Amino acid sequence: MTAVLIESGLAPSRTNGDVRAVAVSRLDASLLDPVVRLVRLLDAPSDYAVLAPLVVREIVYRLLIGEQGDRLRQVAVIDGRVHRIAKAIEILGRDRDKPLRVSDIARQLGVSVSGLHSQFKAVTGMSPLQFQKQLRLQEARRLLLAGEVDVARAGYRVGYDDPSHFSREYKRLFGAPPLRDLERLQGLTTARA
Repeated sequence: MTAVLIESGLAPSRTNGDVRAVAVSRLDASLLDPVVRLVRLLDAPSDYAVLAPLVVREIVYRLLIGEQGDRLRQVAVIDGRVHRIAKAIEILGRDRDKPLRVSDIARQLGVSVSGLHSQFKAVTGMSPLQFQKQLRLQEARRLLLAGEVDVARAGYRVGYDDPSHFSREYKRLFGAPPLRDLERLQGLTTARA
């Protein structure tokens, strides 16, 4: 993103406390086109290696000049916090099945616990604990969709000791208990095939 910012001459936005970490806007045709091309490249592995990085750069450029451009530019230049939070996210992803110890992550990154919390929330829009919970539940959903495990094992694999707690958290995030969500997703996949 930084390279595209520099090459395009787009000025980074000033830090603005009013800019939210998460927002939604309409997908415009100039952005949809490269996204579709990128997805189609998945069917051509030999072309993917060469063309995908170019299409990704186009997508980044389109995002930077689009409605969310200010927000994206701000994320790109937040005083080095993004790099630190990216490292925290990497740690959370790698250790998603382990109990979260924010103090350990803060120590690894050389920041205070409160500093990590505020920086993490500024970049992601959620606390490290909320983020880890989402990672866990997304991975559980992936395991279920892949047919690798049953519901209880999916919960255990991503760090939940209590299957009913896992099911409640899953329903809170995805709007349905694991089995019902799985049936709905499989029905959508079948309908598109």
